[in-house]
Amino acid sequence: MRFVLAIISFVLAAVMIGTGIAQRTIFAEPDQAVLSTSVETDAAVTVIDGAALNAYQGNQSLTLSGTKSVFAAYGRTTDVIAWVGEATYNEIGFDPETMELTNDLVRGTESEVPNPAGSDLWLNEYERDGELTLRVSVPTDFSFVVISDGVAPAPGDVRVAWPLDNATPFSGPLIVGGAVALLLGLAFLLWAITHMRRSRGPRRKQLKMPKVPKKPRYKTARTPLEKPPVGRRALGRGMAAAPLVLVGILVLSGCTSGLPGSGGASVTPTPSASATAANAKAAPPAVTVSQVERIIESISQTTSDADAAKDPALLATRFGGAALEVRTANYAITTADPNLAPLPAIPAGPVKLTLPQRTDTWPRTVFAVIQNDTDETIPSIALFLEQADPRSQYRVLYTITLEPSQKIPDVAQADVGADRLLPDTPVLSTTPTEIALAYADILAKDVDSESYADFEAEGDTLRVAVGPTYKASVRAGLPTTASVAFASAIGPAEAISLATNDAGALIAVNLNETTTVAPIEAGAAVNTTGQVKALSGLAVSSKGVIATYGFQLLFYVPPTGGDGKIVLLGYTQGLVKAGEIG
Repeated sequence: MRFVLAIISFVLAAVMIGTGIAQRTIFAEPDQAVLSTSVETDAAVTVIDGAALNAYQGNQSLTLSGTKSVFAAYGRTTDVIAWVGEATYNEIGFDPETMELTNDLVRGTESEVPNPAGSDLWLNEYERDGELTLRVSVPTDFSFVVISDGVAPAPGDVRVAWPLDNATPFSGPLIVGGAVALLLGLAFLLWAITHMRRSRGPRRKQLKMPKVPKKPRYKTARTPLEKPPVGRRALGRGMAAAPLVLVGILVLSGCTSGLPGSGGASVTPTPSASATAANAKAAPPAVTVSQVERIIESISQTTSDADAAKDPALLATRFGGAALEVRTANYAITTADPNLAPLPAIPAGPVKLTLPQRTDTWPRTVFAVIQNDTDETIPSIALFLEQADPRSQYRVLYTITLEPSQKIPDVAQADVGADRLLPDTPVLSTTPTEIALAYADILAKDVDSESYADFEAEGDTLRVAVGPTYKASVRAGLPTTASVAFASAIGPAEAISLATNDAGALIAVNLNETTTVAPIEAGAAVNTTGQVKALSGLAVSSKGVIATYGFQLLFYVPPTGGDGKIVLLGYTQGLVKAGEIG
């Protein structure tokens, strides 16, 4: 019996160990799914659609080759197609029926595209000579744009791979269990050999007893015998059969551990569901938070370089509107008189608030707040950025220093975005132009202005800086031979309005205030100082001097019907023009 148990253990060990090793070798499933295609056209651009990148679940391993240099970037599919514009391009998609990549040529009117490197549309970009291999996780509504140099044909060899779960959870337990069965079989074998050797020891020959006389035989009547009980031999056959049945069951269970539903690797990888037509959704936000952080970092670097060189042309690549006007004027001022202070730099971050416009068209607007966490003396800066078209960069139209005592109202999350309101929208209690002129009246008259009650006075430091008290001090400081006049007008920069959660709006407006100083007696002259002298180039003028100061103002405007007041959230002022009265 001990030899039988040893044989059963050895057979069981061989089956379990063999099955476990087979699951990891000859029965192992592939560890990745791979799709590839080759493009044989002269198109300078290839677009890899998000459906192709998500043919299978999991991160994508993308390999691009076929040209000397390879550039690839990804962004929203709508943004990628908008950037390609009218250029001819290869579109690589996915056919769920054939489980293959498709390749179509989309004809356009342009054969070349500009260099896409550094575009604000991309979430990330990559470039390498020869072959580019990268691992990404791109959603279905995002796509890749691939070029060589924008003129030569785009890289033609495209390969996409996805990892597959080919784990064999039962192989380890089977091998370990087989090893245990093998040790158990060895133990049974040693036990059997030891017992056999002990049972073969020397034996004494037993003495024969005298024979007993035979009893006389008596004939008896025959009666039917009862069925004998199950003996040891029958019981032994039953016990021998049970282990054989057990071996069969274990062998079958080991062979089926890799079948579907048993917890092992699936036989054939199945692709994820293909994208289907969805109902129309709200427009997506213009950018993501990561894009805004990268854009502002680039703007900060460009501003630093332009400030160091006092280069208006370089500055114009990232600035426009009122922000460009005041900074360009400051270059001229500090060049004429280096002792005068330059404008503050634009920090690279951290970006504390991101409010993109909700749109899939152009131009696009983004509101962002940069706040320095390490130095509380540095005020927070609010930026209004605008992208004119898909191939343009975001430019700063307004750069506004926030009032420390004011709080920006609740706005939508960055992944939702806000609507940009029209200048004449009926949602607000007043239009941007009316706001600017009404506030200019307050700067001139303060409590005597008809609009005084509509604006929040508490926390408004601009009223103190350039309000009636300041203007009265300017008049008092002039000699009796000169006079001063103040006037306000809407600046050239377009107003920007983004909706808040309470149906109000954040509104940035450009207001210009002119200060005209002229002699009022014959033979009198006006002396200039400071920034006015540096920008105008005049030390003395017998005609008089006119200086224009640009104000970039940020207001919170409550919705129509609300009882709240208009709040000045921040402002930036600077001399933008100065010259002799004509």
